[in-house]
Amino acid sequence: MSPSATTNGASNGTGKLDFTTFYNVINNKLTTTSETRHGINPATEEPNAEVPVSTQEDVDNAVSFARTAFKTWTKTSIEERQKAINAFADALMSYQEEFAHLLTKEQGKPLDQASGEVERGVGTLKAIASLKLPEEILENNEERQVINRYTPLGVACGIVPWNYPILLACGKIAPALYTGNTIIIKPSPYTPYCNIKLCELATQFFPPGVVQVLSGEEDLGPRFTAHAGIDKISFTGSVATGKKVMEACSKTLKRVTLELGGNDPAIICEDVDIEKIIPKIAFLSFLNSAQICLMIKRLYVHSTIYPHFLNSLVTYAKTLKVGPGDSPDVFIGPVQNKMQYDKVRTFFHDIATQDWKPAMGGTLPSSSSSSEKNEPGYFITPTIIDNPPEDSRIVTEEPFGPILPILKWTHDDDVIERANNTTMGLGASVWSSDFSRAREMAERLEAGTVWVNTHFELSPTVPFGGHKWSGVGTEWG
Repeated sequence: MSPSATTNGASNGTGKLDFTTFYNVINNKLTTTSETRHGINPATEEPNAEVPVSTQEDVDNAVSFARTAFKTWTKTSIEERQKAINAFADALMSYQEEFAHLLTKEQGKPLDQASGEVERGVGTLKAIASLKLPEEILENNEERQVINRYTPLGVACGIVPWNYPILLACGKIAPALYTGNTIIIKPSPYTPYCNIKLCELATQFFPPGVVQVLSGEEDLGPRFTAHAGIDKISFTGSVATGKKVMEACSKTLKRVTLELGGNDPAIICEDVDIEKIIPKIAFLSFLNSAQICLMIKRLYVHSTIYPHFLNSLVTYAKTLKVGPGDSPDVFIGPVQNKMQYDKVRTFFHDIATQDWKPAMGGTLPSSSSSSEKNEPGYFITPTIIDNPPEDSRIVTEEPFGPILPILKWTHDDDVIERANNTTMGLGASVWSSDFSRAREMAERLEAGTVWVNTHFELSPTVPFGGHKWSGVGTEWG
């Protein structure tokens, strides 16, 4: 593979993207590296295209170009930035079909969900670029005037996870650029392809060095967190990695935003309309194979309706089709990578050893007596565990896969205490026809975002972040 280059400047959306080749974007040039690697299609376990493995020299060059670009980009007007971001968003939408197919191929999610992610990415770019950045006068008298302003930081690095690579990259690019910063995107090694093409598309709308992307191995992230030329890290990923990111950033006192894991409880009160909410609960428990930090991970159902609710949920969940994301009517695709697949498998092994009771599923597809996978693809049978012990792994840990515990409760105080009994605090919800009661319960839940009669409803114009170990700071809004 040899290096290739685009025009060294914004081209106003005139270039046509090639979705078969993948390069780093450094200073609006497409470059490769002497060493390359590839991701895996999780539905087939076949290799995807080759991508660069970036070196320290690549990181240094990208940071240097970003710092140079910052000097002029930070002087542009809000209106200029809005125009560029909106044009970028429109161009992304024009490639919705191509990005959706690429996303399904690298991430595994069903094609309709992939198409929806592209649309949400476009909406995020536009919504954030519509926010106001007002100067706030804190004091104004004869002696002095005190003004609070939003000022750019410098060079940001967005470290993007593998579950929602397009949406979450857009959610890092837009705030950085809109507020006058430059940004380098570091994709997950598992899903580099859409992020690479997204930033290649950005070269048509932003000057050199404003938006860049580097692909690489697991050692690439630490190169950015340690780099003295990076002013801000925005990281989305696991708690364990988030702790390492925070430690590394402390050495150069970088600004850091961490959006980490969750173990979200949903509390179902006895007065709900069961048949009405069941489709929504199933959707919010198994979307994207439950590989979303804000999915329902612990489902607490009032004891008086528990049998009926469980039966209805199982009946509905059995209609959710499992298969490759490019197959018709599939709702649950594969787990994205072998590392996560093997982790989810451990919960299935615990079903027998811990005497959990599956109300649905409970076995791995295409598995032999040795529990080894016989067919290609990282597919997991959707599983519901009936009232496991409160201290079991399926309750205390986040599987990040389609296995859901459903638990009984009777008293409000008890279920609130159980819901809060976790180191995580990303999201939570209460479901009831009595809004006053639901709100009172919701206000006692320890989470960054708490919903009533819904879950996982986010807006780019509303700040989003976690409590406890689920994050530091907020994004969006």
